[in-house]
Amino acid sequence: MNLPGVCEDVSVAFSSLEGEAEMGSIKDNVLAVREAIKGAARRAGRRPEEIRLVAASKTVDADRIRSAAEAGITIFGENYIQEAMRKREAIGQPVSWHFIGRLQKNKAKYAVKFFDMIHSVDSVALAEELDKRAGRLERTMDVLVEVNLAGESTKSGVEEDEIIPLIRGIKGLSQLSFRGLMTMPPFFDDPEQSRPYFIRLRRLAERIVSEEPCPGPLELSMGMSNDFLVAIEEGATLVRVGTAIFGPRP
Repeated sequence: MNLPGVCEDVSVAFSSLEGEAEMGSIKDNVLAVREAIKGAARRAGRRPEEIRLVAASKTVDADRIRSAAEAGITIFGENYIQEAMRKREAIGQPVSWHFIGRLQKNKAKYAVKFFDMIHSVDSVALAEELDKRAGRLERTMDVLVEVNLAGESTKSGVEEDEIIPLIRGIKGLSQLSFRGLMTMPPFFDDPEQSRPYFIRLRRLAERIVSEEPCPGPLELSMGMSNDFLVAIEEGATLVRVGTAIFGPRP
């Protein structure tokens, strides 16, 4: 859905968020991001409650994560297992942790122990390892399938024609629960250039629901600080926002 005037609104909103992330407090930044999410949802005729904010906290220290949690953030997204493990122990607050980076099979045993959702399953082999490790802990792991829509060699994720076979493989595993899709478009200065990728992911989800029985609506993890407003307009249910909350990374 391409709404009149949205490109300009997104640019203005993100410029404001960037400035606040550099100058304001984390609490102010969280409030600004949440207000932006509400605005994008309403423009698209959606309820703001449909969208969950994942604070992407890669390289962010524990004190700043704690400040974000105190400001109301309930989900943090991490890219590296060991870094996340240290932070989780240091934070000591009842928040949810999502793994949003590339996951190697040899780290699966840690991922199922320390995370509540994994956004980046991209092979049957990885899914099987996660299933085995989750079984040993007697827990069910929520997972998303990562889709590499741009075909970028530097990013993980399956191609479109591999999605259905992978989902069927996951659904055959007793300890994994397939919850939806994730994608990460190329970085663009203009967030409107990300829109076609978000539209494609939404349409893929619609196709999956029509072909494969799914327990309720699928999650769509898409959109980061530069383009999360466009992602919401195209159906995102999880947006991974880091810079607009914590400021630019070193």
